[in-house]
Amino acid sequence: MVKAYELRSLSKDDLLKQLSEFRKELAGLHVAKVTDGTAAKVSKIKGVRKSIARVLTVHNQQQKEGIRKAMAGAKYLPKDLRAKKTRAMRRALTKEQKAHKTHKQRCTEAAFPKVKFCVKA
Repeated sequence: MVKAYELRSLSKDDLLKQLSEFRKELAGLHVAKVTDGTAAKVSKIKGVRKSIARVLTVHNQQQKEGIRKAMAGAKYLPKDLRAKKTRAMRRALTKEQKAHKTHKQRCTEAAFPKVKFCVKA
């Protein structure tokens, strides 16, 4: 069983090498399950599958981080690197767009300023 924090320090080549080792081990365990089926080997299958998943997760995270660094400052980001949020939030107006007033609104506000009332003591 391999830990994710240990994998993060490895290079891409080391990760792929470890992944191929885990896959070979898993294939061997599947063969052992069919042939003799010792309980120790059958129970080890789950741990190896989880280790493969961890290696793939760290590899994908490192790839995505590399792409993020390469795309930094670009005009458009790939969709998988953009902020997820919600569909409504992504389509909502920006602060500048919300604050923008039409010509008619500006004219109306200039012609009819808000009246301020005060109460005599």
